[in-house]
Amino acid sequence: MRIAMGADHAGFELKALLRRSVESWGHEVLDLGTDAPHPSVDYPDFGAAVGRAVVEGRAELGVACCGSGIGIAIAANKVAGVRAAVVHDVTSGHLAREHNHANVVCLGGRTTGPSVAVEAVQAFLTATPEPRHQTRIDKIAALDAARATERS
Repeated sequence: MRIAMGADHAGFELKALLRRSVESWGHEVLDLGTDAPHPSVDYPDFGAAVGRAVVEGRAELGVACCGSGIGIAIAANKVAGVRAAVVHDVTSGHLAREHNHANVVCLGGRTTGPSVAVEAVQAFLTATPEPRHQTRIDKIAALDAARATERS
């Protein structure tokens, strides 16, 4: 599977660790930056880049990191078709994919320990979206469509 990854300066170290893990599991990584912890960069740029890569089909899923995971998730979710979830552990990583059909997972470099982050991403990548939740996912898609209509 091809995984899009991106982070701001605060998530850079965690992204580097997660990239090594994801590649060791046999996945290909599309690294969208940032490439260093300095200088300070803006998380919306990287959250949007990961989201676009997923919805455009350049990657099947995405992993994004910032200081808390929250800002980059908000940014990724502004891309129509993205369902980005902030996760903090194995359970939230698994449920984000299984129940919410998340296609981008977001973590905080300042809030999530390295081993927990690796386990959460592994749970996300190995979970299968359950069809019984499709009605809810369709409602989310309808919200995306309504937002697009409101803006036109």
